[in-house]
Parts: sequence; C-alpha cells; structure tokens
Amino acid sequence: MNKQSIIFILISILVTFNIALIGVAIGEQSILLAVIALVATFILMGTGFKLKKKFREENQRNH
Repeated sequence: MNKQSIIFILISILVTFNIALIGVAIGEQSILLAVIALVATFILMGTGFKLKKKFREENQRNH
C-alpha cells in the first residue's frame, strides 16, 4: 500500500469510530461527548476531502 492509501484508511477508521461514539454517547445521554464526536467527525471528513483534492491535483500536475 502506498502512503495515500494508508492515510485514507486511517481517516476512515477514525471517522467510523467517531460515528459509533456518537451512538454510544446518545445512549449514555452524554450530550458533551456526542457533540465532541460529531465535531471530530466533521473535521476528519473535511481533512479527508481536502487531502483527496490535494493528491488529485498533484497527480494531474505530474501527468
């Protein structure tokens, strides 16, 4: 696996963990934990989209 694949797999695992954490937080009635997990999910997803765009632009410049 190349570096890009490892980064995207790591981000997707973290996003999945945070989504599950939101469900646990709701079940435990912890609004603070749910909000923290939700914000972390949006940040990680945004980072993933940003990196995908960056890698795509780098590949277009190299070809």
